Amino acid sequence: MRRVYPNKDFCIGCHICELACLTAHSESKDLIIAVREEQATGLRPCKAVYEKGPVCVSLSCRHCENPTCVTACISGALYKDEASGRTVYDESKCVGCWSCLMACPFGAIRRNPAKGKIIKCDLCEGRDMPACVQACPNAALSYEDR
Repeated sequence: MRRVYPNKDFCIGCHICELACLTAHSESKDLIIAVREEQATGLRPCKAVYEKGPVCVSLSCRHCENPTCVTACISGALYKDEASGRTVYDESKCVGCWSCLMACPFGAIRRNPAKGKIIKCDLCEGRDMPACVQACPNAALSYEDR
């Protein structure tokens, strides 16, 4: 299965991947409008760039083979799609208990305080390549099988 892999040696902490993710998941698909949507509706990117000293890394859902978040999810909002290999999130079933967030060993599931639910990477379903990978100016993100 293809996944997004970060390369901390190339990440400069520019946050362009976050903006690309935010735009790709917005209704408008326009950066400026998406940023305004974020402020007004709580729209959030599915990934986050973490910085510690000179090291930066972009983190998002790893779509694990045996995801602990799925096991922890009490409502069935997270499940493993065996056909695609993706860890899928059904927002309509989420009860906002944060069990999945606490269970994820990578810290890749984020809170959406405006909705009281989670946000996680969907690999930009419907696109050939996730928006974050396509937008990264330094190839700090790759989308590949390993």
